[in-house]
Parts: sequence; structure tokens; C-alpha cells
Amino acid sequence: MQNRVLIVEDDDELRELLARYLTNQGFTVREAANGRDGLSLALGQDSDIVVLDIMLPDISGLEVLRELRAQTHLPVVLLTARGDETDRIVGFEVGADDYIPKPCNPRELVARLQALLRRIAWDQKTEMNAARVYGDLRVEPGHRRILHNDDPLDLTATEYEVLQVLLAHAGSVVRKTDLMQWALGRRLEAYDRTLDMHISNLRKKLGNEDPPRIETIRGLGYSYRVPV
Repeated sequence: MQNRVLIVEDDDELRELLARYLTNQGFTVREAANGRDGLSLALGQDSDIVVLDIMLPDISGLEVLRELRAQTHLPVVLLTARGDETDRIVGFEVGADDYIPKPCNPRELVARLQALLRRIAWDQKTEMNAARVYGDLRVEPGHRRILHNDDPLDLTATEYEVLQVLLAHAGSVVRKTDLMQWALGRRLEAYDRTLDMHISNLRKKLGNEDPPRIETIRGLGYSYRVPV
């Protein structure tokens, strides 16, 4: 499993703290103190995952994320102000894979990064597995992509994970607690809307059909309905 992480954070003290901790945990760390440098390094294809602060001195982290998503599916974990739900919502809409509020616990950040990288590495190891077809969707694990009528869906790493779990259990209810653990690699916590935001984005990318392919089962979780 590759573990090259790019930290884009203008707070020198925090960036250096995270860099030291991640290095001690076995990560190869690169650093950037502003958005433009971070974008340039991220597009240089020398990183496996990006930790990106939203508040940067030149261009915002959200603008960096937009530029990244126009050119790459590199996994991105946002650093957001604690309690600022608007930034998190916009971040997921733009294409973030996960977020962690500041001030952040380095140990929690490592756990989030490792979980995301493990899921990606696992799918890359399943390249020999046959593609799976669910109606007009085709899952190709080795390429980590899902095709809709033979056209690849533009999914983030986490959106791919959520959708492929739902497809694997098509027609059945997947509890939110299970989906959070299986797709994001962590437990569902009270007031955490991360999963809801990913589901909302997936519905848009699947065409906002009525009724939706991904149904909300109130009080339980979600179910994928294979179109007839």
C-alpha cells in the first residue's frame, strides 16, 4: 500500500506537527503552505492522498479541490473549521472524500487516511475479479470504476466505495452503521452527515430519477433499486 501524503495547510505549526506525526507513522510527507503550491504538487502525481485545509491565504481549499477534480480522482480529506457545516457540504459537493474538523487529532487523521488508502489498495488487488453488472451499471473493481451504460461515472474514491457496497446488496437494506463502516472505514457518530452527503451526490450523478435508485429507508439505512 502506498502512503505518500501531501499536506496543504498555511498554519506552519499545525502543518509541521501533522507532518512529524505522519512521518512517524510511516507516511512519506510533502508539504505546501498555500493553495497554488499545493495544487501544483498534487497534480505532479507524487502523492497518494491529500490533506487539504479550506482556509488558505491565496486561493481557497475548495478552489484547489475543484481544480483537482477536473483532472484527477486523487483522494482528498478536508480540514474544516469545527462546526462549519456549510464548508463540509460544499466540500462534498465539489468532490471531497472525507473531512476532519480543526483542531484535529493527529491520531484520528492517521486512522482516516489509512482507512481510505486500505480500501483503494484492496480494490487494486482484486483486479483478477470479474466485473459485476447490475442493470445498466457495471462495476470494474480492478479499475475502481463504475460504468453507466458503458460510460464511466465521475466518482470520488469514497463515492465509488459507497455505491459498490450498495450494489453488492442491491434490493436489500444496508444499515447506515454498516455502510459507514464498510465504505468509509469508521463508525457512524451522532450528527455526522457525511454519508448523507455522499448519497446525495450519487443520486445526482445517477440522474436524480423518481423514484431514486438509492432509496432512503427511514430509521434504517439505504437500498439500491435496480431499474427494470
